[in-house]
Amino acid sequence: MKHNVVLIGFMGTGKSSTGRALASRLGCAFVDLDQKIEQECGMRIPEIFETHGEDFFRAKEAEAVKEAAGRRGIVISTGGGTVKNPQNMEILRRHGIVISLVARSEVILSRTRRKGKRPVLDRMDQGDRKQAIENLMEERRALYEKADYVVDTSDWSPFQVVEDICRYLKMRGAMHA
Repeated sequence: MKHNVVLIGFMGTGKSSTGRALASRLGCAFVDLDQKIEQECGMRIPEIFETHGEDFFRAKEAEAVKEAAGRRGIVISTGGGTVKNPQNMEILRRHGIVISLVARSEVILSRTRRKGKRPVLDRMDQGDRKQAIENLMEERRALYEKADYVVDTSDWSPFQVVEDICRYLKMRGAMHA
């Protein structure tokens, strides 16, 4: 595979689980940008937000994007807010095929129910978590829609999502049968 495959999308759409499965299917490396930042900082993302703030996290995220995009033939899973930085997306697009994972708000609510794991959502959630999800999704919708391909993960297993992405990659000539 000559291109990177970049997974973008809202939190809880399955970027990490799909990314791991896709990399395994393609026989290539997988880079989860959030995990990379956590390893580099020696703390979980909620702790990074609490200790250093969102601006610090976003700067670390931009560094991780540049480093990962500089590699070839890997699967990259981004954080939900990576798309907010136009430079991140320009770099990722230049070096890869961007796949957006989407899901219905009630599915995301179910997948992100545990508080303390999603600092951006937890900060916005003042009682109505579903409304907070819908507000954030709407705010980012146009950014996610700029992907090369969009997959709705609401009713599919990671295996089904991977198979759909592989069909798309074959169609684009980015993957051999």
